[in-house]
Amino acid sequence: MNLEDHVGDVIRKARAMTNVPADVAAKAAGLAADELAALEGSGKSARKPDFQAIASLLGLNGAKLEALANGWLPAPTDNGTWREFRQITTTRAGNTVHCYLVWDEVTRETALFDTGFEADAVLKLVQEESLDLRHIFITHSHHDHIEGLPAIRERYSTIRIHTDTKGAPPQHRNRRNDCVHLGSLRVSNRETPGHAEDGVTYVVGNWPDDAAHMAVVGDAIFAGSMGGAKDQGELAKAKVREQILSLPPATLICPGHGPLTTVSQERANNPFF
Repeated sequence: MNLEDHVGDVIRKARAMTNVPADVAAKAAGLAADELAALEGSGKSARKPDFQAIASLLGLNGAKLEALANGWLPAPTDNGTWREFRQITTTRAGNTVHCYLVWDEVTRETALFDTGFEADAVLKLVQEESLDLRHIFITHSHHDHIEGLPAIRERYSTIRIHTDTKGAPPQHRNRRNDCVHLGSLRVSNRETPGHAEDGVTYVVGNWPDDAAHMAVVGDAIFAGSMGGAKDQGELAKAKVREQILSLPPATLICPGHGPLTTVSQERANNPFF
């Protein structure tokens, strides 16, 4: 699976977060303005940018930024390690988004994390696996992550929704000390605003065979990048450091877009951190 963001996307997002004008960034990179625009648009440049200089200007890590430009990808993940876990992907107008289904292998108690654009694939898997879908955990309320919600609620009228959205009814609002049980699995939550005001990360633990924890992060962080946060860049980065990258190194990061990754890989390779 390709990364959600190429090196030009990372530079563009970092410029927006730091309010650095394009001409200033281009000069630091040793590029003309049109060359920087091409780099931000395609991830490619006819001339090699000065990655160290532009990274320093934008608050990025130069070595990690250059590694991203040279084709860094996270190591492939064996999803079978977490046996009762599925990534479900939907696409609309070129935008590909993931949601995640998790369940207890004995009780079949099940949770859905976000919904993607549509619910058909989720509903089909629930039926095929004879699952007891009880919870929906929303990482944030951007449309691509929740458009399948009405269809899920129509089929499962008593399903419990968990969200940090301020306008949600009190019974659906996350509390920071909440711990939801799916059979032997445990789901806790950590606030990760910045990309979205209601951003929240859900950590799933107590997997069979001592499999590592799983963090469903929405758009807070991607493999090699993070969600855009034009007006809240420092907050977004601080929350990712405090709430996601502080988790054990083997923790599986399940983002809303792009490939799966781990805490250790993002600590070592993400230019924003």
